[in-house]
Amino acid sequence: MNLEQAIEAQNLNEVIKILTENPPCIDEKTKNDIPLCLYAAQAGGFPIVKYIVEYSRASMNTVDEENRTILHYAAMSGNIDMNRYLVEKVGMDITAGDRNLVTPYQIAWEHGHKELLAYYEKQVGAAYENMYHNPIRTGMFPDPSIVRVGDDYYMVNSSFIFFPCIPVSHSKDLVHWEIIGHAITNPEWAKLDELEGGRGYWAPDISYDNGTFYITATYRLNDTGTVYRKQIVVSSDRPEGPYSEPAVIDEDGIDPSIFHEDGRHYMLLNRGARIFELSSDCKSQISEASLLYYGSQKRAPEGPHLLKKDGYYYLFLAEGGTGPGHRITVARSRTLMGNYEPCPYNPIMRQMDEKAGLQRCGHGKPVCTRNGEWYMVYLCGRRIGKGYSILGRETALDPITWTQDGWPIVNNLKGPSVLQIMPMILTEEQAQTTHASAAIQQLTLSSSDDLTKKVKAFQNGLPNDFITPRPPEKDGISIKDGHLILKASSYPLSTVDARNILVRRQSAFCFKAEAEFRVPVLSEGQEAGITCYYDENTWVCFFVSRDADTYFLQVKEHIGKEDIEHSIEKLVDPIGKSIVLGVNTKYLSRSFYYSIVGENVKIVEELPDVYYLCDEGISMGKRFTGAMVGMYGYSKEEPLFIEFEDFRYQEI
Repeated sequence: MNLEQAIEAQNLNEVIKILTENPPCIDEKTKNDIPLCLYAAQAGGFPIVKYIVEYSRASMNTVDEENRTILHYAAMSGNIDMNRYLVEKVGMDITAGDRNLVTPYQIAWEHGHKELLAYYEKQVGAAYENMYHNPIRTGMFPDPSIVRVGDDYYMVNSSFIFFPCIPVSHSKDLVHWEIIGHAITNPEWAKLDELEGGRGYWAPDISYDNGTFYITATYRLNDTGTVYRKQIVVSSDRPEGPYSEPAVIDEDGIDPSIFHEDGRHYMLLNRGARIFELSSDCKSQISEASLLYYGSQKRAPEGPHLLKKDGYYYLFLAEGGTGPGHRITVARSRTLMGNYEPCPYNPIMRQMDEKAGLQRCGHGKPVCTRNGEWYMVYLCGRRIGKGYSILGRETALDPITWTQDGWPIVNNLKGPSVLQIMPMILTEEQAQTTHASAAIQQLTLSSSDDLTKKVKAFQNGLPNDFITPRPPEKDGISIKDGHLILKASSYPLSTVDARNILVRRQSAFCFKAEAEFRVPVLSEGQEAGITCYYDENTWVCFFVSRDADTYFLQVKEHIGKEDIEHSIEKLVDPIGKSIVLGVNTKYLSRSFYYSIVGENVKIVEELPDVYYLCDEGISMGKRFTGAMVGMYGYSKEEPLFIEFEDFRYQEI
C-alpha cells in the first residue's frame, strides 16, 4: 500500500508507518497530479491531516497547479473540525483565491456545506452573499481614479484610442458600476485619427470642486515627432457630461491628477510627483513644475494622487512599472510642497505571490465613504496560459485602514484580496448620526439629478459600453427601425485608417458573442462580420465575403504583419437571409460558428490559441489595452452598409 492508497482507505496507522519509513513521499502527487498533503484534506480524514501537519515534512505553503491550498481541499470535504483546525491553528485563509480566483469560502458555498458556511461566516465576519469579488470592473478598465460626491461614487479609466474617450462610471456601493458617460464625445475633439493602438488617453483622474467635475488625462501621441505627451482637462457640472472641449496643457509627463484646496488648483504629474498650479478654471498652467517627491522604490514612479487628512498631505504613487513589480506607495508632509516622508510600511499594496490570480497591482486612489470608511481602487491583471492578460488591466477595490501613527495601509498589507466584505454604505440620513473623521477634497453635493438620463455613446441610442477604435465616420454607425446600420470601412482592420469597428470589452475569459444580420449584396472581396479585436496589429475576424462566383464564410487571423486565412465555408444563395455569426471563447481558444436563421448551427473553425490578443502577445507598438469583441465591415472601393439585427454577449 502506498501513501495515496493509505489516505484513500483512511488508514492512519498505515500513513504513519509510510511517512516514518519514507518521509519525502509526502511531497509526491496522486495519479491525478494532486499533492498528497492536499489530497488528504479532500479525502476528509481529519486525524490524517492533523498528523501530516504536525509530524510530516509537508509544507503548508504547498499548492496545486491551480494555486489551491490545503484549505481549498478541506472546504470540498465539508469536515468542520478539519477546517477549524486549519484556519485557527495552521492559519489558512478562508478568502484566499486560486489561479481562477476561487476561494475556500466559495467552494463551501457551492457544495452547500451549511455547518461549514456558518463557521466561515463567523470567522470572516460576513455571509458569503455579503461579500464581493475582485476585480470589481472586469475587462479593460485600467488606471482607475475615483471621487465621492454625496452618496454617489464616480470613476474614470483609461480609454487609449477608443471612442468615446475616457468612460465615466457611477456606483452607489463601490462594487456595482455602470458607465454613464464619457469625457470626450465629440469626434472633432478626440484627435485620435492618426494615433496607433495603445496611444491616446492615458491614466485619467476625476475630481470635484465647488459644483464642477474635472477630468484630466495624458494625451499620448505617436513617436513621430519631438512631443510625445500632453495633458488635457475637461469639466462639467454633471458627472455624465457633456464635458467642455479639452484644454491642452503643454507639460511633459503622464498620469495627471488635480488637487483642489481653498479655491486653488494644482496638477500632479510623474516622474515621481511633480506639481504646478492651474488657473481658476483649471485650463492653463500658471506656475513652473517642481518635484515633490521621487518615490519610495524609485523605479517608474507615476500615478501621483494627493489627499489631505488630519493635517497631513498624503502623496500616493504607483511604482515598479506596470508588470509583476507594480505597487502602491505613500509618503506624507505637513506642508503641500514638502518635504515628504516615506511610509515605513511601503509598499502599502503589492502582489507578492507570483502564482496568485490577481497580478500587477498598483496605480491606486483612495476614497472615503460618508461614514468614514476608506477604500482604494487600483488596477490589477489576470493572466492565463503562458502569462497572457487577455482581459487587459482591470479595476479592484480593497479597504484602507489607518495605523496608530497615521499611515494608510491597504488590506492590512496582505496584497490584493479576492473576496472581501461589502462596504457599509450609509444613506445621508444614517450618516448624520455617524461621525466621519475625514473626507477626500470636497465631497458635498445636494443633487436630485436623475442619473438614468444618460449621455449616449454616439447620441444615437447605443449603450455606453460600445466603443470604436478611433471615432467613426459621420454616417458610419446609426440606428434605424431598431437595427444597427454599420457602414463598412474602406480600409482594412490592419490599418489605423479602419473605421466603424463597433466593439465592447471582453469582460470574462469564457464568453459567447453573436451578431445577426442580413447578408447584403457584396462585391468581390468585401466583408461583413464579427471580430475579436485588440488593435490594428492583432485581431481575428469571421466574415461573409465573396469571390467572383461564390459567397463564403472565412476566419482570418492577423498577427503582427502576418495574415493567416483559414478554410472556406461556401454559402448557397444567402443574399437577404438573416445569418448569425458567433464565437465561443474558452480562455485562449476561439470556436467560430454560424447558422442561417432557422437552420442548424455549424462550426466553421476552431483556433486553440489566440495568445496575441493581449499586451504580451507580440512586441509591436504600445500594448496596454485589452481584448474586444464586436462587429465590422470592409467595403474596399465600393460603399457597403450592413444591417445588424442583433448583437448578443453572454459570459459563460
